[in-house]
Amino acid sequence: MAEIDLLAKYPRAKRNLTARKQGQAENRLIARQFGREYFDGTREQGYGGYRYDGRWQPIAHDIAEHFNLKRGDRVIDIGCAKGFLMRDLQQAVPGLEVWGLEISQYAIANCHPDVRGRIARGTAQHLPFASDSVAAALCINVIHNLGYDACVEAVRELERVAPGRSYIQVDAYRNDDERDLFLDWVLTADTFGKPEMWRELFRRGGYSGDYYWTILDIDPNWTVRAASSNPSRIANEEHRR
Repeated sequence: MAEIDLLAKYPRAKRNLTARKQGQAENRLIARQFGREYFDGTREQGYGGYRYDGRWQPIAHDIAEHFNLKRGDRVIDIGCAKGFLMRDLQQAVPGLEVWGLEISQYAIANCHPDVRGRIARGTAQHLPFASDSVAAALCINVIHNLGYDACVEAVRELERVAPGRSYIQVDAYRNDDERDLFLDWVLTADTFGKPEMWRELFRRGGYSGDYYWTILDIDPNWTVRAASSNPSRIANEEHRR
C-alpha cells in the first residue's frame, strides 16, 4: 500500500461550519438519502449544487499517469455520483473503458450526458465485475459512508476486482482540532477516525492498493468556525470499530 494524494489538484472549497451546524441532525437524515437535496439542494444539506465545471480534468490526468492507463483498459469509479470524473477520464485517455457504480438513482438520472448508460446502481460491497478484471478501481470519499464491517467488505471487493490497482480516499483527522472540524461538518460518514484506524481497516480487508485522506482545512481563510465546539460529540472517534 502507498499513501499518495491523487486529488492534490482538486480546488479548495470554503466551508461555513456555523451554518452547517444549524439543523445538522435533520440535514444528516436528508443527506444520507443521497437524493436531489444532497446533490443540488443547499450547502447545509450537501454539495449545494453539484455541476460539471471541469475541476476533475487535472485529476483524471494524474490518475491516468499513476496507473499507466491506455486505450482498451477498463476503469471503474465506485460512488461516481454524476460521473464527472468518468467523463474526464474518457477525455484524458481516448478509448479508455470507464464504468461507474452509484447508489443514488438521482445522480444516475442526472449524470453527465457523455457517461449516460455507463453507470450501474449498486454498492461498494458487491461490485458487478469479475475478479482481476479492471486496470484500476477508484473509490473516492465513499466507503466512509458505510458501517465498519461494510467498509472491510468494500475494501475486499476492491482488492478482488483490481488487486494492487485501486485507490481509496476517505474522511480522516489527525488531531483533536481536525476532529472537531470534521464533526461540525460531517453529514454522511458513518465510519471515521485517524489514519491509523483506516490503515488497520485496510489490513483487515487485505488491501494492497493506494490510499489517501480527506482532511478539513483549518485555515480560517477557508473555514468559518462556530465560536465554540460541543465536547460531548467527540465520543464518535474511531467510530463503529
